[in-house]
Amino acid sequence: MPDLDAFRTALNERLPALRRAHDVPAVSVAVGVGECTAAAADGTLNLGTGVTATADAVFQIGSITKAFTATLAMQLVDDGFLDLDAPITAVLPGLRLSGAPAAPGITARRLLTHTGGFEGDVFDDTGAGDDALRDYVALLADRTPALFPPGALWSYNNAGYCLLGRIVEVLRGQSWERALRERILDPLRLGHAAVDAAEAVRQRVAVGHLAPRPGAPLAPVPIWSMGRSNAPAGSMLAMRAADLVTFARVHLHSGVAADGARVLSADAVSAMQQAHVRLPDIAQGVAWGLGWELFEHGGRALFGHDGSTIGQSALLRIEPQRGVVVAVLANGGGARALMAELMNGVMEDFASAPRAAPPMPSGAPLGDTRRYEGRYASATSVTEIVRKGDALVLERTPVGIAEEVGDPPYVTALVRWRGESFLPTESEDGVHQPVAFLGDDGAGRAEFLHVGRADRRVAS
Repeated sequence: MPDLDAFRTALNERLPALRRAHDVPAVSVAVGVGECTAAAADGTLNLGTGVTATADAVFQIGSITKAFTATLAMQLVDDGFLDLDAPITAVLPGLRLSGAPAAPGITARRLLTHTGGFEGDVFDDTGAGDDALRDYVALLADRTPALFPPGALWSYNNAGYCLLGRIVEVLRGQSWERALRERILDPLRLGHAAVDAAEAVRQRVAVGHLAPRPGAPLAPVPIWSMGRSNAPAGSMLAMRAADLVTFARVHLHSGVAADGARVLSADAVSAMQQAHVRLPDIAQGVAWGLGWELFEHGGRALFGHDGSTIGQSALLRIEPQRGVVVAVLANGGGARALMAELMNGVMEDFASAPRAAPPMPSGAPLGDTRRYEGRYASATSVTEIVRKGDALVLERTPVGIAEEVGDPPYVTALVRWRGESFLPTESEDGVHQPVAFLGDDGAGRAEFLHVGRADRRVAS
């Protein structure tokens, strides 16, 4: 196994060119092997001010926050306060979703595994006070149309994790942020972690960057984060890459922190890493556990999570057999492609895992595409799938909060990959992310366009 100090030296030498090649303003990397950690950073945290990145700079971790929320939920299970398979209305009586009382099949387990069955992209800002999450849950009544019966399908669901955050608040009798700090951040001595902008601004902090229009240079985003109402799902939490490694080690060491303090039971840690639902064939992970996504990389089983906020991206991967942790944080540009390249190198060097090959077109002809053509929609996008001569074309238009924060439209041709999964010819953030067509609308057409979220067909 390579020496971690030598790896740090090589990473510091290589990182600037790699960052520039992917047009990423700043990147922070931490790699843990056993109990040792190597950290490096390069670039500019804010192109408007020119503040340089260091390994102590904090970036938003986005949806990796969900692993923290899942840990808080599993602590409730450990303490006998939460039954994962009871209807969540046992804790949140009177809860309404999809315009009706929440279905009995919506349980904490299904929220943890993104199988609740309702629209999950609800980003309304209900203020900065301690009642933000309570008020957010109340407004879900008419913002969460049903997509499928609970448990029938996997579809990434931010609102579900906000519900879990509210369950933590009700059962602990304190805000989600306070529970997070007292039960995870403080025991792990994550003193750089910031739960909101007021805490982050006291540190060396990254801001997100987006191109205001296709082809334009990157610029700092107009707002640092989304609202507190989505905090348990990943709208605000920021920390160093090394802090993510510290958190990951709790899940490598059966719930025990480095100083011997128990954060979670060994049974809970094990349950979180078990496959509870298989994922659609979209070259993401292979399955989902209780808060963790499960991956296969060069024959190695990994768990982890990705994160994305306004102009910032994050990656966390844990290889349990050899105790390797990779955390990468970035603030714009081709961050996903940069992260994939760094991840490949670490897994090759420290886990003897071959580099993961990107998905490639199968070369099979398109054939009859009428099953796929039509309009699909979610709370954040409207997507048209149209046949144009010999090409099947995806045209996605951001709506709602996605439009407000400046997400650009996306147009790409689709080529066959495997089964009913297709590969875009145009990249996003340097990555070609497959899409899948699932289900039947009763007329022989696909019911869902699956892009990580199940976007329902709304027109033929």
